[in-house]
Amino acid sequence: MRYVTYNTSTIYNKSITTEISDDFRAVSARYPVRLTDYYAALIKRPADAIWKQCMPDVRELEDRSQCPDPLDEKALSPVPGLIHRYPDRVVLLVSNRCPVYCRFCMRKRLVGNGDAPMGKNELRGALDYIAANPSVHDVILSGGDPLMLDDESLTKILTGLRAIPHVAIIRIGTRVPVTLPERITPDLCALLKRFHPLYVNTHFNHPDEITADSGAACALLADAGIPLGNQTVLLKGVNDSVETMRSLMTGLLAIRVKPYYLHQMDLVRGTAHFRTRVSTGLEIVRGLRGHISGLAVPHYVIDLPGGKGKVAILPDDVEIRGGTLLLRTYTGERITYQDITTPQE
Repeated sequence: MRYVTYNTSTIYNKSITTEISDDFRAVSARYPVRLTDYYAALIKRPADAIWKQCMPDVRELEDRSQCPDPLDEKALSPVPGLIHRYPDRVVLLVSNRCPVYCRFCMRKRLVGNGDAPMGKNELRGALDYIAANPSVHDVILSGGDPLMLDDESLTKILTGLRAIPHVAIIRIGTRVPVTLPERITPDLCALLKRFHPLYVNTHFNHPDEITADSGAACALLADAGIPLGNQTVLLKGVNDSVETMRSLMTGLLAIRVKPYYLHQMDLVRGTAHFRTRVSTGLEIVRGLRGHISGLAVPHYVIDLPGGKGKVAILPDDVEIRGGTLLLRTYTGERITYQDITTPQE
């Protein structure tokens, strides 16, 4: 795997050359920087949409108002490496590695804390927990990026899950088709095909990430009979316009990826400069509905702080009082969510 964790005085590759400033060093000391040669080559100019997603910004250190773990994942972890938020599904954190460290990562608190995969004892404990809870029908592999594991390690995990009779569905959340498409090989796809029903949700945020290489990676997965979905994060200065989002969503359908979620930014410390107002997301959804295929319109969701779960919102059904939204969770609980009340610069 070709990737670089930058800690030298200059970043250079085929696309970018930039001197590393004191601010760069300060940010990367707290939130490390890693990107693949492939993803770096997508950068057309400093501060473009790709750059903003992977290169450090001093505003990451200035954000002290948000929480390192706003979704309360630690409290929802009954055994190490497993998150159990909803009754019928769990998240299994099988890998700490990512090809690219995204600056908006929901688990930014963990980025750079070693590259070790889930340990043998942790995996056994997680599988035992799932086996002991027959209400769990759906297991999502996450991390880090599960596809950064080698094929043998993936096989062991998937075999362990398929040995549990009540696990009906396995999902893999991965950004590898976007950031390291060469990892998607015929051998990997043949491996995954053995464990159907298996779904892959990937993570394209901008039309410039849809390339011949990422399209070919998705084609290999789709040809293996793996349904592909996409989760996009709404990011200020990256994709917060109707035009960009239309291009992204229709482009995804063209490479056989179904838009699934459009996420409002989680309230993760170090990411506040990426947040948009909720009204921006609602205007984007309004600009998609009817103007492009319904297949290309994702669910716009807010993952509520405190582990309350995702709430889907539409332009016509959200109650807003000043800067406060009143939302109803899947359990029927009414929750307030604070929107941005002052411009984020």
